[in-house]
Amino acid sequence: MKYAIRELTAQDDAALEAVIRACLIEHGANHAGTAWADPFLSRLSTVYGDERNRYWVAVSESGRVVGGAGIGRSEFADDVCELQKMYCLPECRGIGVSHMLMDECLAFAKLHYRRCFLETLQNMVAAQRFYEKYGFARTDERFGDAAHFSCDVRYILDF
Repeated sequence: MKYAIRELTAQDDAALEAVIRACLIEHGANHAGTAWADPFLSRLSTVYGDERNRYWVAVSESGRVVGGAGIGRSEFADDVCELQKMYCLPECRGIGVSHMLMDECLAFAKLHYRRCFLETLQNMVAAQRFYEKYGFARTDERFGDAAHFSCDVRYILDF
């Protein structure tokens, strides 16, 4: 099956929320301090889409949303962004979909920022290996007062 990457639209909001929630349940992250409690999770298209915030979805040939990832500006420094809400359903893992999403995110980020950080969970080992392949380095640095206080692993990438 082939997958395409495109920008998030309002019509994708419900399907994307379902993907994110399924992935969070899979990893035991369906609780406060993670994206689970994000008040915008059901309407992410209202958050992204300006010149410095963007989100992409991965869609199957039938148009089904199977994943997504975004870049959002940080609240503490103009030259730092965050890789946000990168999730893919199990059916499209290991076949390049995550790489296509990451490539879109990093190409956009490099146009607007000097550094990119992300936060994840200790038990998301495969995701950590994936981030490290892209040059993200584990750090103890905190990036502002993040709403995802349960995320216990942080990474940074300098462009």
